[in-house]
Amino acid sequence: MDDDAARTIGETLAGIYAGVRAGPMRDVPICNDALDVAAIGFRAFGESAIGVVVTPWFMNLIVVPEPPIATGASVRVALPAGDVDCVPAQLDGFGAILACSLFSPMFEFSDMSSAREAAGEAMKALFDPGLLEEKPAQKPAGLDRRALLRGRLSAEEAAS
Repeated sequence: MDDDAARTIGETLAGIYAGVRAGPMRDVPICNDALDVAAIGFRAFGESAIGVVVTPWFMNLIVVPEPPIATGASVRVALPAGDVDCVPAQLDGFGAILACSLFSPMFEFSDMSSAREAAGEAMKALFDPGLLEEKPAQKPAGLDRRALLRGRLSAEEAAS
């Protein structure tokens, strides 16, 4: 897969979620009406596509795996900054995705610009191997979504 194909996948996902926003999620109180739907930072990652989808009700890291993975238990995705646990799902009209919630609900964001910025920073952080802690004989812990956006990856740092 190349980056152009990954961006196309991101835009396809954004279109699907825009339809959900206009339909089943219309007027649902969990939605932040200051926000819209966008695909942020989609890029190729091996044979998969990865990026962030922003909606008025969630911000998720999305991996479109190749080959597709069946729904079931969570899947650990190894990224340059550390491992991320994702939940496999089947998206109607699209197919298999892996999702990792970064924010939900989205009331922390006052406008779409701040949501886009947070999504972009999340993508930058996930692909920054400099954020990976050097701990001999220990595997990096799973990422905490709030710590990720602050550039901290360990459970100890996230608690401070």
